[in-house]
Amino acid sequence: MKKFILPVLATLAVATPAMANEARVEARGGVIWSGGGSEDVWGMAAGYDFDLGEKAFAGVEVSGDKIGTSNTVVSWGFSTRLGMKAGEKTRIYANGGYNTKYCDFPGCEGQWALGAGAEQTVSGPVYVKVEYRHLFEKGLVPSADALGAGVGVRF
Repeated sequence: MKKFILPVLATLAVATPAMANEARVEARGGVIWSGGGSEDVWGMAAGYDFDLGEKAFAGVEVSGDKIGTSNTVVSWGFSTRLGMKAGEKTRIYANGGYNTKYCDFPGCEGQWALGAGAEQTVSGPVYVKVEYRHLFEKGLVPSADALGAGVGVRF
Protein backbone atom coordinates (compact mmCIF):
# COMPACT_ATOMS: atom_id res chain seq x y z
CA MET A 1 0.00 0.00 0.00
CA LYS A 2 2.85 2.41 0.83
CA LYS A 3 4.31 1.76 -2.60
CA PHE A 4 1.10 3.11 -4.11
CA ILE A 5 0.18 5.96 -1.74
CA LEU A 6 3.62 7.63 -1.48
CA PRO A 7 4.09 8.04 -5.27
CA VAL A 8 0.53 9.34 -5.61
CA LEU A 9 1.07 11.89 -2.82
CA ALA A 10 4.40 12.94 -4.32
CA THR A 11 2.79 13.37 -7.73
CA LEU A 12 -0.03 15.46 -6.25
CA ALA A 13 2.43 17.62 -4.31
CA VAL A 14 4.41 18.34 -7.46
CA ALA A 15 1.34 18.76 -9.69
CA THR A 16 -0.68 20.92 -7.33
CA PRO A 17 1.13 24.22 -8.10
CA ALA A 18 0.55 23.67 -11.81
CA MET A 19 -3.14 22.92 -11.24
CA ALA A 20 -3.65 25.76 -8.79
CA ASN A 21 -5.01 29.07 -9.99
CA GLU A 22 -3.18 31.97 -8.29
CA ALA A 23 -2.09 32.88 -4.81
CA ARG A 24 -0.92 36.45 -4.28
CA VAL A 25 0.69 38.75 -1.72
CA GLU A 26 0.84 42.53 -1.84
CA ALA A 27 1.90 45.69 -0.08
CA ARG A 28 -0.47 48.66 -0.32
CA GLY A 29 -0.98 52.21 0.79
CA GLY A 30 -3.38 55.07 0.26
CA VAL A 31 -5.69 57.52 1.92
CA ILE A 32 -8.85 57.09 4.02
CA TRP A 33 -11.27 59.95 4.63
CA SER A 34 -14.35 60.55 6.73
CA GLY A 35 -16.10 63.57 8.18
CA GLY A 36 -13.89 66.10 6.41
CA GLY A 37 -10.57 64.66 7.57
CA SER A 38 -8.17 62.29 5.88
CA GLU A 39 -5.26 60.07 6.93
CA ASP A 40 -2.74 57.82 5.28
CA VAL A 41 -3.34 54.07 5.42
CA TRP A 42 -0.94 51.25 4.61
CA GLY A 43 -0.87 47.49 4.90
CA MET A 44 -0.39 44.02 3.46
CA ALA A 45 -2.73 41.44 1.97
CA ALA A 46 -2.67 37.82 0.85
CA GLY A 47 -5.26 36.14 -1.30
CA TYR A 48 -6.15 33.38 -3.68
CA ASP A 49 -8.04 33.74 -6.96
CA PHE A 50 -10.01 30.94 -8.60
CA ASP A 51 -10.64 30.88 -12.34
CA LEU A 52 -14.31 30.84 -13.36
CA GLY A 53 -13.69 30.07 -16.99
CA GLU A 54 -11.52 32.03 -19.38
CA LYS A 55 -12.84 35.52 -18.61
CA ALA A 56 -13.95 35.51 -14.95
CA PHE A 57 -12.46 34.86 -11.52
CA ALA A 58 -13.43 34.87 -7.85
CA GLY A 59 -11.12 35.25 -4.89
CA VAL A 60 -10.67 35.46 -1.14
CA GLU A 61 -8.34 37.78 0.76
CA VAL A 62 -7.06 38.47 4.26
CA SER A 63 -5.43 41.80 5.02
CA GLY A 64 -3.97 43.95 7.74
CA ASP A 65 -4.18 47.73 7.34
CA LYS A 66 -3.09 50.54 9.68
CA ILE A 67 -4.21 54.14 9.62
CA GLY A 68 -1.24 56.42 10.24
CA THR A 69 -2.55 58.36 13.20
CA SER A 70 -2.61 57.85 16.97
CA ASN A 71 -5.27 55.73 18.67
CA THR A 72 -5.46 53.32 15.74
CA VAL A 73 -4.71 49.61 15.58
CA VAL A 74 -4.23 47.20 12.70
CA SER A 75 -7.60 46.45 11.13
CA TRP A 76 -7.83 42.85 9.93
CA GLY A 77 -9.90 42.38 6.80
CA PHE A 78 -11.63 39.30 5.40
CA SER A 79 -13.06 39.81 1.93
CA THR A 80 -14.07 38.21 -1.33
CA ARG A 81 -13.88 39.49 -4.86
CA LEU A 82 -15.49 38.73 -8.18
CA GLY A 83 -14.14 40.02 -11.45
CA MET A 84 -13.35 39.74 -15.09
CA LYS A 85 -10.13 39.32 -17.00
CA ALA A 86 -10.12 42.32 -19.32
CA GLY A 87 -7.15 41.03 -21.29
CA GLU A 88 -4.09 38.91 -20.64
CA LYS A 89 -2.66 41.38 -18.12
CA THR A 90 -5.68 43.27 -16.74
CA ARG A 91 -8.27 42.33 -14.10
CA ILE A 92 -11.25 44.40 -13.01
CA TYR A 93 -13.18 43.39 -9.91
CA ALA A 94 -15.75 44.21 -7.23
CA ASN A 95 -15.03 43.27 -3.63
CA GLY A 96 -16.75 43.14 -0.29
CA GLY A 97 -16.02 41.98 3.20
CA TYR A 98 -15.56 42.81 6.86
CA ASN A 99 -12.81 44.81 8.58
CA THR A 100 -12.19 44.61 12.33
CA LYS A 101 -12.06 47.85 14.31
CA TYR A 102 -9.22 50.20 13.43
CA CYS A 103 -9.36 52.51 16.42
CA ASP A 104 -8.61 52.06 20.09
CA PHE A 105 -11.48 53.84 21.81
CA PRO A 106 -14.91 52.73 23.14
CA GLY A 107 -17.63 52.55 20.50
CA CYS A 108 -15.19 51.79 17.71
CA GLU A 109 -16.35 48.62 15.97
CA GLY A 110 -15.58 46.73 12.79
CA GLN A 111 -17.16 47.76 9.50
CA TRP A 112 -18.48 46.12 6.35
CA ALA A 113 -16.88 47.29 3.12
CA LEU A 114 -17.74 47.29 -0.59
CA GLY A 115 -15.46 48.40 -3.37
CA ALA A 116 -13.95 47.97 -6.79
CA GLY A 117 -10.48 47.82 -8.26
CA ALA A 118 -8.22 47.03 -11.16
CA GLU A 119 -4.94 45.10 -11.41
CA GLN A 120 -2.37 45.33 -14.18
CA THR A 121 0.47 42.85 -14.63
CA VAL A 122 3.71 44.76 -15.18
CA SER A 123 6.30 41.99 -15.51
CA GLY A 124 6.00 38.23 -15.01
CA PRO A 125 4.15 37.63 -11.73
CA VAL A 126 4.38 41.27 -10.54
CA TYR A 127 1.27 43.45 -10.66
CA VAL A 128 0.16 46.90 -9.60
CA LYS A 129 -3.35 47.78 -8.51
CA VAL A 130 -5.66 50.62 -7.61
CA GLU A 131 -8.73 50.12 -5.42
CA TYR A 132 -11.61 52.07 -3.87
CA ARG A 133 -13.54 50.89 -0.81
CA HIS A 134 -16.46 52.32 1.13
CA LEU A 135 -16.65 51.29 4.79
CA PHE A 136 -20.19 51.41 6.13
CA GLU A 137 -21.03 53.06 9.45
CA LYS A 138 -21.25 50.82 12.50
CA GLY A 139 -21.41 51.98 16.10
CA LEU A 140 -19.96 55.45 16.77
CA VAL A 141 -17.52 55.29 13.84
CA PRO A 142 -18.76 57.21 10.79
CA SER A 143 -18.72 55.75 7.30
CA ALA A 144 -15.40 56.16 5.52
CA ASP A 145 -13.94 55.94 2.03
CA ALA A 146 -10.50 54.66 1.09
CA LEU A 147 -8.49 54.89 -2.10
CA GLY A 148 -5.32 52.86 -2.38
CA ALA A 149 -2.63 51.53 -4.64
CA GLY A 150 -0.47 48.47 -4.27
CA VAL A 151 2.17 46.24 -5.74
CA GLY A 152 2.05 42.48 -5.49
CA VAL A 153 3.30 39.14 -6.69
CA ARG A 154 1.26 36.18 -7.93
CA PHE A 155 2.51 32.64 -7.56
